[in-house]
Amino acid sequence: MTVTFMKFTLDGAAVDSRETLHTLLAAGLGLPVWYGKNLDALHDCLTDIREPVELTVINGNRLKDTLGPYAERLRRMLSHTADESDFLSLSWHE
Repeated sequence: MTVTFMKFTLDGAAVDSRETLHTLLAAGLGLPVWYGKNLDALHDCLTDIREPVELTVINGNRLKDTLGPYAERLRRMLSHTADESDFLSLSWHE
């Protein structure tokens, strides 16, 4: 049996707005078309995954520079979601 998994790296240096953030996440993680492009919708989508996903965030400090407190809310939500999920792993790098 072969286990497939998805790897996606989000580069904080490529994010210039919340809309760009959510567009990159939707494309990189293959989120459904109904994804609402907000943290609650992202949490819902990530808790619904049933195949392993490795999400790596690089240049997290750039997210903080661009998005302010929203970046910290994103980090906390992703961390909590990864703790809850058997399928999501998160690596966050400043």
